[in-house]
Amino acid sequence: MPPPLRLRSALFMPASNPRAIAKARTLACDLVILDLEDAVRDDTKEEARSAAVAAAAEGLGKPIAIRINGTGTPWHAADVAAVAASAADMAVLPKVEDAALAARIASASGKPLLAMIETPAGVLAAPAIAAAPGVAGLIAGTNDLATELRLPPGSGRGGLVLALQMIVLAARAAGRIALDGVWNALEDPEGLAAQCAEGRALGFDGKTLIHPGQVEIANRAFGPSDGELEDARALVAAATGGAERFRGRMIEAMHVETARRLLALAEG
Repeated sequence: MPPPLRLRSALFMPASNPRAIAKARTLACDLVILDLEDAVRDDTKEEARSAAVAAAAEGLGKPIAIRINGTGTPWHAADVAAVAASAADMAVLPKVEDAALAARIASASGKPLLAMIETPAGVLAAPAIAAAPGVAGLIAGTNDLATELRLPPGSGRGGLVLALQMIVLAARAAGRIALDGVWNALEDPEGLAAQCAEGRALGFDGKTLIHPGQVEIANRAFGPSDGELEDARALVAAATGGAERFRGRMIEAMHVETARRLLALAEG
């Protein structure tokens, strides 16, 4: 299965949890990220790796990525080799700070790479990382970024806005995907919806998720609304070329392109 054309929702699931993998088959997320890193205990890393490869071989009815353990860990080399030999559609590399490393892992895995930007050094290197060969997109690792930036607990995302916008800018400059970070409060769907709306307003394509119950909210937030689609169809139909008036506003070629992109997103 080719990598997804749209990525409204990318759901992390521990590869060591067979029930979670089975659940993934029933979900409407655009991408499942089978995690070998943070969600997996050290003593189950090998088991998780085998389970991820088996799940990719069997398929989940949607694109699959595998998040490998980072460089410098005992499991990294075996993870990369396993992903390279697997039927996974993408690879995810945590804590990326170096474009040459990202390119090397993308080449070694043979998969389009989603690079996680989780440190200040990663943010500052994001333009080069996004442009590296084999990199398909950037993921904002907001939990680690908040820790690295020493933001006070519960202070919200105000201190992250510059980093988030830099990640989007880097992705857009290289023509890559940009995914927002996770929402930790599992019992606060209103908060998730608000953060998804904020992420879309910043320019992200979609959001990384940590619970199946978050998928529908993210898909709705990062997908165009009925009103947006109606307006886009009408704009494309009305446009005749050059600058012109449409529904009380001026439009030109860039607005037609944006409308067509929105319609393509809705079609998946």
